[in-house]
Amino acid sequence: MMLPGSHTIAAIATAPGRGGIGVVRVSGRELLSFVQRLCRREPLPRHATIADFLAADGSSIDRGILLYFPAPHSFTGEDVLELHGHGGPVVMQMLLARCVELGARIAEPGEFTRRAFLNEKIDLAQAEAVADLIDATTAAAARSAVRSLSGEFSREVHALVQRLIELRMLIEATLDFPEEEIDILQDTDAKQRLRALREDLDDLRARARAGSVLRSGLHVVLAGLPNAGKSSLLNRLAGEDRAIVTEVAGTTRDAVRETIQISGIPLHIIDTAGLRDTEDVVERLGIERTWREIERADVILQLVDARTGITPADQAITARLPVQVERIVIENKCDLAHKNARHFELNGRVHLLLSARTGEGISLLHDELLRVAGWCGTGEDVVLARERHLAALNAASEKSALAERRLGQVELCAEELRLAQEALASITGEFTADDLLGQIFSRFCIGK
Repeated sequence: MMLPGSHTIAAIATAPGRGGIGVVRVSGRELLSFVQRLCRREPLPRHATIADFLAADGSSIDRGILLYFPAPHSFTGEDVLELHGHGGPVVMQMLLARCVELGARIAEPGEFTRRAFLNEKIDLAQAEAVADLIDATTAAAARSAVRSLSGEFSREVHALVQRLIELRMLIEATLDFPEEEIDILQDTDAKQRLRALREDLDDLRARARAGSVLRSGLHVVLAGLPNAGKSSLLNRLAGEDRAIVTEVAGTTRDAVRETIQISGIPLHIIDTAGLRDTEDVVERLGIERTWREIERADVILQLVDARTGITPADQAITARLPVQVERIVIENKCDLAHKNARHFELNGRVHLLLSARTGEGISLLHDELLRVAGWCGTGEDVVLARERHLAALNAASEKSALAERRLGQVELCAEELRLAQEALASITGEFTADDLLGQIFSRFCIGK
């Protein structure tokens, strides 16, 4: 299981700063001699042992708990030591320096998890789930990361890969026996099997897209004319006064950001300067930033005054909004317009009548934002996907669709199925370039 030429590595595995307990993790080949020099005792495998961690002159650096996990039954698949000491930064640095004196080198970011992957203790999707669990900003994201770490996502991908392999065997059998009278494809329902596989793949893609939003959040930009109520809506969504609200048009000069949660989905709400022609230099700079935020948005909430409806000035803003970005029209101040809060559609666009001041109709907005995020139910079936997972699933879907259209051209169909299989297998790391591995693990924290 040990990687050829691997060095012993060490790192502080707990967060920087003061704490009750700090942990130094060590991984490498045959660490019994290492721990004997450090503690002058031989630990029992997988037993917590009280030990003195000794300096080169025999003096005690710290007294704590020693854990020893011999290969291959460890996180990395190598011998692993965990040195649990007092959580002061100076103590931890002294203990780490002693490990380096004994022959270890400082681990690179993500190197422990990378070794676990290379030693086939976990696959690549599970390795990424380690970082996702650490970085989770909501309870729902943490639960999804735990499911991926346990292999749930990987098992679904592997099942699809196996079905692709079986289809490839059927398709390629017709290449080997072209003179057979029996139509292998027809007798084995290859077309129906391929269609069913595509449906399951599309289902996984949809859950992965929802999980991508769960992981990184939905970027929501509030846009509209001055005094449409953008800052009031931000304050209402945030549950506190985060932006200044006055009757003076153009009060908001720069983007104000606030992150909230709705049903476990993180939403990054961005209040922007009111869009209008102005001679004010500062306000004009704010408006330029507004348009840049709009280009990066996942969803745009275009606010209009419910008392006037959509004016020519609102229509001019609409004409400039990017068509590829989801947009919801918020007809705000329904209380002042003496209208009830409601949801309706106009010209294929969702409109919400609500009041940011009183909160009437805000629940309708919550529901629409969850719809845009692709969120439904409890979210227990979503996959905490990364961009590369989505790209691989999209590629596999595209190639399997081409394979279905080319069933009559057996050679082309077989090639599309092969490409679909490669795309899916890249998620778990079966087909993954070394440079991609370096990029993935370099984003981990040191000690993982």
